[in-house]
Amino acid sequence: MRRLVEGTRRLGLSISAAQATQLLSYLAGLERWNRVHNLSGQGSPSDFLVQHVFDSMTLVGPLTRYAKGRSLRVLDAGSGAGFPAVVVAVMRPDWLVAAVDAVAKKMAFARQAANEAGIANLVMHHVRLERFQPAERFDVVVSRAFASLDGLVTATEHLLAANGVWVAMKGRSPSSEIAGLAAGVQAFHVEPVTVPGLNAERNLIWMCRST
Repeated sequence: MRRLVEGTRRLGLSISAAQATQLLSYLAGLERWNRVHNLSGQGSPSDFLVQHVFDSMTLVGPLTRYAKGRSLRVLDAGSGAGFPAVVVAVMRPDWLVAAVDAVAKKMAFARQAANEAGIANLVMHHVRLERFQPAERFDVVVSRAFASLDGLVTATEHLLAANGVWVAMKGRSPSSEIAGLAAGVQAFHVEPVTVPGLNAERNLIWMCRST
């Protein structure tokens, strides 16, 4: 618990005891399932805290600033074992967060673990992104799973609200991918972020439709 609280503070965020308990409950579930189903590669609880929770948490401050007090609808495209969706949902219980992934066992885990942790504002959808047809589009589409920016845009363009943004979590700033974005889409900001406990370059790539 202490390391989670300290890492959260280093990111300029605050976390309640209830929120910390939810995240630690989810991580405990991931450790159990991962031994059998290999949902998220091998690693210690400390590794998972840094690689999944703290990495995902780098989104929370930037998205909060973007929201400017609004309640956002956020889609995590290709969520895998539930990251960053789970962390965003826990840290921003006033937002609706949807996690979408085509791998059944990952969404089954995420659904069960989120229910056990009591994360009420998080919904899971086991479906290919191209076939996902929600009743309402999303203000923000985030992802840390897509190999290319263009691939993310192509798979989720129908899911983004008219004035919405994409935020892709990347390592090094992908200059060639940015240059290769299709007409009608622009990367308007590359935001460096620091993950507590991780000595690696990380960037958030903000994109929107061109006007």
